[in-house]
Amino acid sequence: MQVKIIDHPLIQHKLSLVRDVKTGTKEFRELLEEISTLMAFELTRNLPLEETQVETPLTTCTCKMLSGKKIAIVPILRAGLGMVNGIVKLIPAAKVGHIGVYRDHETLKPVEYFCKLPTDVAERELIVVDPMLATGGSAVAAIEMLKAKGAKQIKLMCLVAAPEGVAVMNAHHPDVEVYVAAVDSHLNERGYIVPGLGDAGDRIFGTK
Repeated sequence: MQVKIIDHPLIQHKLSLVRDVKTGTKEFRELLEEISTLMAFELTRNLPLEETQVETPLTTCTCKMLSGKKIAIVPILRAGLGMVNGIVKLIPAAKVGHIGVYRDHETLKPVEYFCKLPTDVAERELIVVDPMLATGGSAVAAIEMLKAKGAKQIKLMCLVAAPEGVAVMNAHHPDVEVYVAAVDSHLNERGYIVPGLGDAGDRIFGTK
């Protein structure tokens, strides 16, 4: 598995604001969406192009356009929802699936409760999104669900990861590329990323 840290200055600046405990719900949502758009530029760097003829106001020229590769965005509920609009702005033709996996706060194990995907996932490149890669349990379970549905091309995009989560992903899904804005220090005894940014779902939706 390849773990790519996207260290663009704009992403790192906005990530610092997202981490700040003083950042309110509205600003947190907006920043998360903006970071997701910026990170999606890197994830889509290798999309195939094809040549086409375009008539400009002056002449006809050969240009390059996307060759029609199918994309789907799959947020892990609920926090992953905060990343979808930022990517859809960049790829408006992408379909969106949903996977419901939550972490049991006592066992720290993933619990699956929902899965709704496009019917042609086997033909699409899937971008799985979740702000946090902590223990890795939810991401591993979500990707196992996708593979069981026939998915073959999967990438995972998170804002912040813990080394423990990266190791779990590497052990279970070495074929899935992981893109993050930062790999933090460690997990605490409650399974939270340190320094992290708190509970992303609660900060997105204003819940406790």
